[in-house]
Amino acid sequence: MIERRLAKRLQELLRQFPAVALLGPRQVGKTTLARTIAGVAEKVYLDLENPHDLEKLTDARGYLEGQAGKLVVLDEVQRVPDLFQALRGLIDEGIRAGRTSGRFLLLGSASIDLLRQSGESLAGRIAYAELAPLDVLEIEPDQMSPLWVRGGFPRSFLAGNDRQSAVWRENFIRTYLERDIPQLGPRVPAETLRRFWTMLAHSQGALLNAAQLARSLSVDGKTVARYLDLMVDLLLVRRLPPYHSNVGKRLVKSPKTYVRDSGLVHALLRLDDGDAVLGHPVAGASWEGFVIENLLRAAPERTQASFYRTSAGAEIDLLLELPNNRTWAIKIKRGGAPKVGKGFHLAVGDIRPDKAFVVYSGDERYPKGKGIEAIGVRAMAEELAAIT
Repeated sequence: MIERRLAKRLQELLRQFPAVALLGPRQVGKTTLARTIAGVAEKVYLDLENPHDLEKLTDARGYLEGQAGKLVVLDEVQRVPDLFQALRGLIDEGIRAGRTSGRFLLLGSASIDLLRQSGESLAGRIAYAELAPLDVLEIEPDQMSPLWVRGGFPRSFLAGNDRQSAVWRENFIRTYLERDIPQLGPRVPAETLRRFWTMLAHSQGALLNAAQLARSLSVDGKTVARYLDLMVDLLLVRRLPPYHSNVGKRLVKSPKTYVRDSGLVHALLRLDDGDAVLGHPVAGASWEGFVIENLLRAAPERTQASFYRTSAGAEIDLLLELPNNRTWAIKIKRGGAPKVGKGFHLAVGDIRPDKAFVVYSGDERYPKGKGIEAIGVRAMAEELAAIT
């Protein structure tokens, strides 16, 4: 059992809010974490994909009223969107009776329906937490390379060998495309969506070129935007926005896109082991996306993330605006001897961040000159996680 860093935060939210929604892709470990958290309290667990459990909610209000005083865990709650109206009434009645926290833990596969329904009916009564795949702070330090190659989905990372991990990821992708996405969002042909997902993997970390994607898929730009919105809402793709500021420069305005889990990038491109990944042109961009995901998971809440690029070539891979009104600029390099290019120096001069780092795959931490520091991925994540 790998201890998840989100467990402590989830317990804090349950002590503060009557309802907490734990969101994340399928197979990321939501149910396991919920059972662990709920294990210390009197609880009721309902899997809403189980017909027997679903039958109990025929009269949802009547059943849930009978569970007062218990933590009710509702798994795959997006399958019963009408449930939110009953939850609202029960929560409001409970607040008037003095039961202001720890009543419902809702697990959802980041569906658009879940976000919409809870936003409409439980505003002010619910807190959200996202469970992402495993990160560098949840594994042993010497396991970072397997984490990059296999990705952070627990069953992929913990597989007996690279082949088993690759088979698991291929089946995960197929199941998502053929069964899960049609349940969670608008109907899109599975083969078309796979081609789109694969194109995003090929262009990992590149500026979004919707027109080019539309031509390749033989669809229009609005359709590409809809596909991308769906993948972002399902927490499978990240859309990193450009930084906007009055710096007197011509700035890039298109976002960058990343398939969020590096293991899925490699599976979509049929790269089954470390040698295959390192021999492919996507290796550098895959590493960049891997580092970005790990750092954003470690960053404090309310951190704003973007990238900075000018038409003259000044560039910052990841710009973090932290909640303490400080700005950190990060350049990402793969390899043990990172070099700082002119573009990063120019960008740091434009932005004037409080700190500037080159994050690389080594472990040593040392200055690079002009206020820039080289640092490893794990140490950078620890630095961010320590911010309060």
